[in-house]
Amino acid sequence: MGTAIGELLQKKNIGFSELTNQIVAIDAFNTLHQFLSIIRQRDGSPLQDSKGRITSHLSGLLYRTTSLVEAGIRPVFVFDGKPPELKAETLNKRKEVRESAQERWENAKEEGDLKAAYKHAQASSKVDAQIVEEAKYLLSTMGIPSVQAPSEGEAQAAYMVLKKDADFVASQDYDAFLFGAPAVIRNLAVTGKRKLPGKNSYVEVEPELIELEASLKKLEINREQLIDLALCVGTDFNKGLERVGPKTALKLIKKHGDIYGILREKEAEIEGLEEIRTLFFRPPATKEYELKWKKPDREKMLAFLCEEHDFSRARVEKAYERLKEASGARQQTLDQWF
Repeated sequence: MGTAIGELLQKKNIGFSELTNQIVAIDAFNTLHQFLSIIRQRDGSPLQDSKGRITSHLSGLLYRTTSLVEAGIRPVFVFDGKPPELKAETLNKRKEVRESAQERWENAKEEGDLKAAYKHAQASSKVDAQIVEEAKYLLSTMGIPSVQAPSEGEAQAAYMVLKKDADFVASQDYDAFLFGAPAVIRNLAVTGKRKLPGKNSYVEVEPELIELEASLKKLEINREQLIDLALCVGTDFNKGLERVGPKTALKLIKKHGDIYGILREKEAEIEGLEEIRTLFFRPPATKEYELKWKKPDREKMLAFLCEEHDFSRARVEKAYERLKEASGARQQTLDQWF
């Protein structure tokens, strides 16, 4: 998902303590997809309620967001709107991957291969309209604001940081930098141990901060050149050039200065090039949002999670108390400024 330029960017670990009182615009679709992929049973089945409805996303949102608020972070979730037409091919490919993974998951379960089943199940995850609406409602009961983007959520989140309405974008993808985000936090939604692909070993996953200006300075290029570099590698809107990875793309950008010189050398073309570049430079974004963090609503949380989706009442009560206490502490801190 997104563009594979991560290895070129300058990263540093960041602790929750460094994010206290900071507003973080979280790419909601990206985060929900993480929850749906990771929060599963041993055979890959997602968490479900008694009616067979998936609840992995609700579990992730409840407990992880509570931890963020408890750490003094002020999260706001930004939801995708209508995808650009340029993204149609990427979305079709993702659908094919999900359907193939679903079939392999079912086969692996029948064969009793739980390891393979879990792997294929993760790739079959899908964020649909119902999951989005449930996520928005749960966040509202928790007192957490959300923003509906007109198109790409990362573009909206980047816009909010550029407008200084938020301090950071939180996403696993690197597209936010192409949309101009000054600072992005990765691994905010899920930390702990992560299995390396194709290996029987694990690595610690911690939040990391990537700042655009620091990375551009290290690479000795500007943002426009970073966009052109990403176009060489491939984005959600184009396939990229044949046999051109991030390091090769960087060399080509430094040699030619922009995408046009590279295309001439390669005798290649990128369909919709100008439209894609314009989309990164001037993406659709809305000014119509209000960021207000409210006290959690105990009755609505219990009704939605426990009565509607069979969550443990004791665990939801505990999450509510943590949110309530953290919200009170945050308000006391803010009151000191007035």
